[in-house]
Amino acid sequence: MDKKGQVEKTASQPEEKAAIPAVELPAGAPDQTGNYLAELLSQAENAYTMYRQAQKEVAKGYKRQEQQMEKAYKDAEKRANDAHERALDKARKTREQAEQQAVEDFRMAMDKAKDVYQKNIADAMKNHKEALDQAWKTCNEAREDAWSIFQGEKVTK
Repeated sequence: MDKKGQVEKTASQPEEKAAIPAVELPAGAPDQTGNYLAELLSQAENAYTMYRQAQKEVAKGYKRQEQQMEKAYKDAEKRANDAHERALDKARKTREQAEQQAVEDFRMAMDKAKDVYQKNIADAMKNHKEALDQAWKTCNEAREDAWSIFQGEKVTK
């Protein structure tokens, strides 16, 4: 049985008086012995009563200490739960900020990709037009050379 159970059991037991065995006095013992023994018995009963009262006080002290420890645990648990909630909120906010930053970075990357795409399209169209212009120019020059040769204005080498 643990101390708490012993203390509670002891504290809950009714006060009982110690049974003192009867003592037979030898013949010729003075009569004052009876008063002396009665006084000793009274002192013993008082001491036992005080002992029982002290036991009850100790039991109350243990109970009070147990309640204080329980309160301290609950306070620590509340502080831990509050800190946990704050950490979760902070983590959530950090995640949301990171997501927003990622979305913004993605949007910027898409805009940049579109700009590069538009520039590449413009460059390709410019190159295409220049190639067509060059081809047309070469075609015209070749035609003019052919007519010149046909008309005898130009001699081929």
